Amino acid sequence: MSIRVLLREYPHRSIALVTASHALIFRHSPSTQDAINNGSLTSIHANPGRTSQDGAAPARCMVEFSNRASADLTDYRTLSPLPVYGTLGLITINNDVFLCVVAGCNKVATVRPGETVERIHGVEFYCLNNSDHDNTFSDMLDPYGTGEPDYGQLNRRDPAIEHPCIELKKLLGNGSFYFSTDFDLTNRLQDRNTESTTFDIDNLDESFLWNSYMISPLVKFRSRLVAHERTALDHSGILTSAIRGFVLTITIPVSSAPLRSERTGLPSSLTLISRLSCRRAGTRFNSRGIDDDGNVANFVESETIYWSPTVDGQNDPVTSEKPTGICFSYAQIRGSVPVFWEQAAGLIPGQQKITITRSAEGTQPAFDKHFAELEQNYGAVHVVNLLSETKPGEAELTNLYRYGVRHSPLNHPGEKNSQDHELLRDTEFDFHAETKGSNGYEAASMIRRIIENSADGFAYYLSEDMVDLAEDSREKSHQRTVVVLQQEGVFRTNCLDCLDRTNLIQTIISQMAVESFLGHRGERAAPDFWMRHSSLWADNGDALSRIYAGTGALKSSFTRSGKMSLAGALADARKSATRLYINNFADKGRQNTIDVLLGRMVGQAPVHLFDPINDYVTAELAKRASEYQSSNTINIWCGTFNLNGRTTGIEEDLSSWVCPDIEKSQQQPEIVAVGFQEIVELSPQQIMKSDPTQKQAWERAVRKTLNRHARAAGNDHYVLLRSGQLVGAALCIFVKSSVLRNIKNVEGAVKKTGMSGMAGNKGAVAIRMDYANTQICFVTAHLAAGFANYEERNRDYATIHHGLRFQRNRGIDNHDTVIWMGDFNYRIGLASDKVKNYIKMGDLETLYENDQLNLQMVAGLTFPYYSEARITFNPTYKYDLGNDTYDSSEKARIPAWTDRILRKGTNLRQVNYNTASLRFSDHRPVYATFLCTVSIINEALRESLSREIYERRRMQVGTSTANNRDEDTDDEDLIGYDPIEPDLPPASSDKRKWWLDNRQPARSTIKPPKNGFIPNPDRPSNPYTPTDEPDWVTVPRVPSPSQNDLRYTPPPPKPRGSTNGSRKLPPPFDPNASSVPQVTRKFPETSIKESIPKKTIAPPTLTRRLSSSTTSSTSKKAPPPVARKPVHLTSLPSSNSSPTLSKTNVFALSRSSTSASTAPPQPPRPTAPDHTGFAPPPRRATGPAPSTSNSYSNSKFAAQARHETSTPPPPPQPRRQGVLKKANGNGNGNGLAKGVDGIDDEGPRPNLPPRRPTNMDLLGGDEEEMEVGGWAVLRPA
Repeated sequence: MSIRVLLREYPHRSIALVTASHALIFRHSPSTQDAINNGSLTSIHANPGRTSQDGAAPARCMVEFSNRASADLTDYRTLSPLPVYGTLGLITINNDVFLCVVAGCNKVATVRPGETVERIHGVEFYCLNNSDHDNTFSDMLDPYGTGEPDYGQLNRRDPAIEHPCIELKKLLGNGSFYFSTDFDLTNRLQDRNTESTTFDIDNLDESFLWNSYMISPLVKFRSRLVAHERTALDHSGILTSAIRGFVLTITIPVSSAPLRSERTGLPSSLTLISRLSCRRAGTRFNSRGIDDDGNVANFVESETIYWSPTVDGQNDPVTSEKPTGICFSYAQIRGSVPVFWEQAAGLIPGQQKITITRSAEGTQPAFDKHFAELEQNYGAVHVVNLLSETKPGEAELTNLYRYGVRHSPLNHPGEKNSQDHELLRDTEFDFHAETKGSNGYEAASMIRRIIENSADGFAYYLSEDMVDLAEDSREKSHQRTVVVLQQEGVFRTNCLDCLDRTNLIQTIISQMAVESFLGHRGERAAPDFWMRHSSLWADNGDALSRIYAGTGALKSSFTRSGKMSLAGALADARKSATRLYINNFADKGRQNTIDVLLGRMVGQAPVHLFDPINDYVTAELAKRASEYQSSNTINIWCGTFNLNGRTTGIEEDLSSWVCPDIEKSQQQPEIVAVGFQEIVELSPQQIMKSDPTQKQAWERAVRKTLNRHARAAGNDHYVLLRSGQLVGAALCIFVKSSVLRNIKNVEGAVKKTGMSGMAGNKGAVAIRMDYANTQICFVTAHLAAGFANYEERNRDYATIHHGLRFQRNRGIDNHDTVIWMGDFNYRIGLASDKVKNYIKMGDLETLYENDQLNLQMVAGLTFPYYSEARITFNPTYKYDLGNDTYDSSEKARIPAWTDRILRKGTNLRQVNYNTASLRFSDHRPVYATFLCTVSIINEALRESLSREIYERRRMQVGTSTANNRDEDTDDEDLIGYDPIEPDLPPASSDKRKWWLDNRQPARSTIKPPKNGFIPNPDRPSNPYTPTDEPDWVTVPRVPSPSQNDLRYTPPPPKPRGSTNGSRKLPPPFDPNASSVPQVTRKFPETSIKESIPKKTIAPPTLTRRLSSSTTSSTSKKAPPPVARKPVHLTSLPSSNSSPTLSKTNVFALSRSSTSASTAPPQPPRPTAPDHTGFAPPPRRATGPAPSTSNSYSNSKFAAQARHETSTPPPPPQPRRQGVLKKANGNGNGNGLAKGVDGIDDEGPRPNLPPRRPTNMDLLGGDEEEMEVGGWAVLRPA
């Protein structure tokens, strides 16, 4: 799919990648850089990329992915005259952000029909924030010109600007990089989803993804898109995943094909894919050995793939299935010696000194990491070391290698509670010594007999392409892939450089694997086929050698033709001389370019992409998942059967086991999982091999039984979803054809435990899937035998549980539903006679109490958190063949429930658990049925909801997107940034203010946690100030004698004055309703003067004002404006006084008087009550209490605290600060009085602090006259 590159320079420089249906638009955001540097911007949904090592913040770019019809591209012009084939990502060079696109490529491979691979031979870098480099690469090239270019104009040009990405362009365009838009090129066939028609970016293996650093911002952006947009982006082909190494397909004509297909006449294909790891990438002498993370230099995974149209496939009349193709795959790896060593480049060939940089003991942790990862990814590992025993440097490396293998935890089986097994073998094969004789390099074939046993045990990957023919002509046929066999181990080959000798040996190993595959099918390949195979591997060796050493591989002429000629020897000498020059003079620059590409230079940080709208939509959809998510219940049938190697039962009727007579609702389940053990006889010759013939025969028998009953019931037929085999253990998953559309991400995995992990006579096979949005995993296992070996069985379970891994390192526990079935071999701890007597009496409870699996599970030593239904059937082992008599041989084995089914998952309910009477084995088959609740997402509803949220958000954000035409505004700095805490509002700007909602003041919805709580006045006014103060406090009050006496009517609100903003006095009280003997309506200025005691304090020491609305001083400055009284503070006051704060807040109001007149207004805290449209009052300032607090003794505080804690607080009444309230007329403690401070107190009222006289009107400045005369000061009786 071709992609156009468009550019818009005004008002924002934007670059768009446009396909026929969609557009991906980028725009640099320089205005946010400072905000990111100082940490003031933080995004919840889109976390910025990592900071570089020197603290440089990543560049930020706005990105938008939209339908082409909705994207306005009228202002864009063509930037690239030719179409491009995708983007490799974004990279920052010299503070400029560049978009890298694939400008030229050619097809080199077709792995399977519809899976093509392209080789990159040209890339372009377009700058997002600078136009200086737009035409640097192609100033003189006119793709549409007819005449020759005028090179004479070069002298008249201004000095050319060298493009900062010129070296990267040379590296990416040298022909060693490959990509595919059809499938996942970073994973081998065995690790890919079998049903994927397009590759899933989420499953890419980053160790082989060379543009991982550049593409990671786009991958993160993709993950935040809603489902339908993510799918559209994947299908657009814009995002490209590139590997480095070698890929080539050779077409095998029908005449040379080892599997003949006269019926179709289609050719077969042989493909070789070599993936070079980027974790420790570099050139020959700059990258040697291992690092502390276990990564080795020149690590390559090579996969040989052979695809052929089906040979003997015939339509199955029962299932309407038709095989269309068969695919073989075999992987092997190479890598530098995994110890810490270096080698300096020298001018004398073969004399470069090897330096060991770390001791054997210091190397062991990194060595163990390396092989632990190999074991996890590939299974058992067989090391083939080709180093020389006579060269001192290579011999020293061999000794360290041997030490690491000997001390590896993979070679220490049998330890108690150990989860490690002997999974590591090594073979030392001195290539130079073995090929010195007259036979030359042909003697290298002796490696065959040394590694033959391991090659048989590792097996290979084999799959078949099947087509389910539609019964109705209007329906489409469904194509799927069925896995027949899996590779269970890997050869790791190395020499010094892992180039020449290694490639020759790997060619031999690949040939052995293909021969094994053809031998199982009774076929042999022609010499022409092997010639093509050798030529393919010779091209592979040359390509890998050019990447690492700078020239083609030595010995390639022998690899290609099978013999060494004089021309080949001369070519090797020329290559050696060329390597000397390149390694000494060119490799340093190549190494720096590789480090820049991979983002490993100091100061590099990946570009951070954000989408203001889609990031918000994704988060909102997650919050509203319940609106489009529902559940459904499906039926699952699981069965396990140890066949004891018998094949006679294939022709028997399996209905009593597979289709038992159970409740009708449990019949015809959606999923059928069948586990077999000892599907082949476990002879010494068989335990190292996996022959799929018997498994395929049992698959047909089970499917035939299922479909016979399905037709009788008028239901959909069953199809084989996937199967897996580990020598004798096999797992087959069948599903109804009607539910195939609900199943995705089907994967399989195996784990050996027999013979310390090297043999497959014991172990497990697992298959996982996503049914709708529920993850289900099935495991069948065959654990260690023997009555007393329950601890070894426990270890086998632990090995399988921890070691079995699916793609993306997903384990068994990473699923919603897990079902284990198999021959677990746990026995009953009683004598044989006792067990048989209990069976005759039907006393299964006593037997179960002595069952080893039950006891071990209760003790928590195996299968933790798993459950088993109640056993109501007799022990299933061991019977005489053909009848129901327990073992009557001389061994007289104790009957036991060896065959079990266990479950885990809150969405799973077991309905049946029973056995069937099939007598051709010494075991009895067991089955169980389950009801499983699966989560289903209504995609149409979710998409509708997504579009609704998108449009609403678009109206809020306006034009602040990557494709807008407006000028830059500060709003763009704040888009996509959520509050730093859940209760705080989001960031605001000139256009968006959190305190305005549709141009109306914001209304708080925060409510007190309980009645009687008010916002804590001691909380700092700045919400970012750390404090230990609680958000809410209680306000205890003295109970009122009579609430009915209170007659108070608040006045209607009046317009606020525009001069000084002073507040009005509260309305008068009804004298009849007060308990105060005498209260007047006038409040003259002298009333305060008369109440001031004679003892005064010098005026300069007065540090606070009495009230924000009544304070006056000798200063001629107008009092500061004060906000109008909020409505929420106009509640009805108490009949006798204002309430008293808790003992921790006694001085709160006094402190607030000072802060209210001096501190600037602060935004309201999110915990404030509803302001109902008015600005909240200013927060109180924190600090020490005023100096006048010495009037109140500590004893009074203690007494007050005791009073407060003993009196339950009624609901609080808001009060107004700084205004004298009515109080009880007597001053002997019978009533409450409020001081000028606003502090309520009980008992004798203390003297008020002195106040300097003033002639100013306390209420001066109000626009309206208010009579305040006639008020009298309350005095003690």
